[in-house]
Amino acid sequence: MEFKNDLRENLRLALDTVRAHKLRSFLAVLGVMIGVMLIILVVGLVSGFRNSIVDQINSSGANSAWAWRFNQGPSNGRRPKEERERKPLTLDDAEAIRTMCPAVKDVTVAIYNWQQAHSVRYQKNEATGGEFRGTFPNYPLVDSSETMRAGRFFTDTENRHRDNVVVIGEDIAKALFPSMEDAVGKEVLVDGSTFTVIGVFLKPVGTLGAADEDKRVVTPYYSFTKLFPASFEVFIGILAYPGQLDTAVDQAREVLRRRREVPYSKPDNFSMQTNADTVKQFNDIIGGVAIVVVVLSSIGLLIGGIGVMNIMLVSVTERTREIGVRKAIGARSKDITWQFLFEAMTLTGSGGIIGILVGSGLVMLIPVITGMQAVVSPTAVIVGFVVAVGIGLVFGVWPATKAARLNPVEALRYE
Repeated sequence: MEFKNDLRENLRLALDTVRAHKLRSFLAVLGVMIGVMLIILVVGLVSGFRNSIVDQINSSGANSAWAWRFNQGPSNGRRPKEERERKPLTLDDAEAIRTMCPAVKDVTVAIYNWQQAHSVRYQKNEATGGEFRGTFPNYPLVDSSETMRAGRFFTDTENRHRDNVVVIGEDIAKALFPSMEDAVGKEVLVDGSTFTVIGVFLKPVGTLGAADEDKRVVTPYYSFTKLFPASFEVFIGILAYPGQLDTAVDQAREVLRRRREVPYSKPDNFSMQTNADTVKQFNDIIGGVAIVVVVLSSIGLLIGGIGVMNIMLVSVTERTREIGVRKAIGARSKDITWQFLFEAMTLTGSGGIIGILVGSGLVMLIPVITGMQAVVSPTAVIVGFVVAVGIGLVFGVWPATKAARLNPVEALRYE
């Protein structure tokens, strides 16, 4: 009971001190407030971004894998010579995987022309910078993120007949047509050639930023090769039977290694990636971001802690006579120590609460203003508050110890 009373009394004294010196208290904990705000803000952005990416990755199918001649993931500029000299994958490679891999349910191919910037035009409206590819009618089965907002995907007959039909992404449709549903049935110019729009893709979940804008333009594989006969860059999409993705990937890798004559002792001269691999790569990137967050927030918290320590030392000097009176009427050294420690922790804790409120408010505004995902992390809130109070405890030790060691007689004489 006595401990509870002491705790309540020290807390009351600490709050009285904070209220009595509002401006000074605010300036003292400004660094702590900024440090905690950075923790909440950056963790909120990173968590939202991670959720966005994971949603987008998982939407492409839990049983899907992708093969390409280059190593997938960030290329950090120009690719190494060894990658650039690799043979492209081919349609025959995909057919070999289909016939020779029992764990593979379906295979598709997407062909691209990276060398050319593509444009789509309808009357006076134009969309540029999009991704134009040719593929097969089974592509939406392999990549389940390819869902339709309006219209339909093309058929095998349209592919075999090399019909000039396209399915466009939401962002392309928005740029060209007042209502995306109005796009179906319209004729557009893709790189100067006339195509009929037969469908509009639903924008995949989790898209974020310019790099993820849904600017896809998809046409039948043979229609694409008719327009770009020299194109050779292909992705191979692999759909495994449920629960057999790892087996399917191993089987497909073995087929490709044999077809590409890769020696037993040499690594793959192509890449294969599943959603789990992509998530792992992203988590590795997030780990680097976390280090940056720790460094930035630590600077603010260190500055705040030094500010609180200086303010508390000034407070000890100003209240020397008060300390002497308290000791004269029976206050123990530990009572004085805890009084000033509580004041320091109250200061930094208050700064932490303000930082949490400001940071959380900014995190909640980000989706409204920018459309990006951001979430307030309960873990970040708890950690931010605990760290803020801990800063007060650590940097309040010296002032509290100095106050507790004052001689009561000399303190009473202090003017």
